Amino acid sequence: MAEDKHAEYLAKVQKYDADANADTVRKIANKLGIALQNRDSSLVSCSDTSELERIRDGFAKKTLGLDAGHSDDQIMAAINEVCVMMAGDGSNKHRVPFYYLLAKSTNTLGKIG
Repeated sequence: MAEDKHAEYLAKVQKYDADANADTVRKIANKLGIALQNRDSSLVSCSDTSELERIRDGFAKKTLGLDAGHSDDQIMAAINEVCVMMAGDGSNKHRVPFYYLLAKSTNTLGKIG
């Protein structure tokens, strides 16, 4: 069943990046773990500033290492760019493609481990 979920996440990412790396998508999904089991926590609300700040302070800084050489404003700009890219998904965006696109747009896909 886990492989079915990973295939589902990969398909969601490939909507935005046809050449998405399946292993990287799997690593993001595994890192998110239990958060993906709850509908609310599996989605990102771009209208919720506090949630975007948690993504900045958590995933962007801790996982992607964007705190080195990037200001909070620069990181938030990258997060907002992903919100714009995923605007067609309505008010809530799935967390796996959101995180993948943030890493890709900041050239930090290699830091996901």
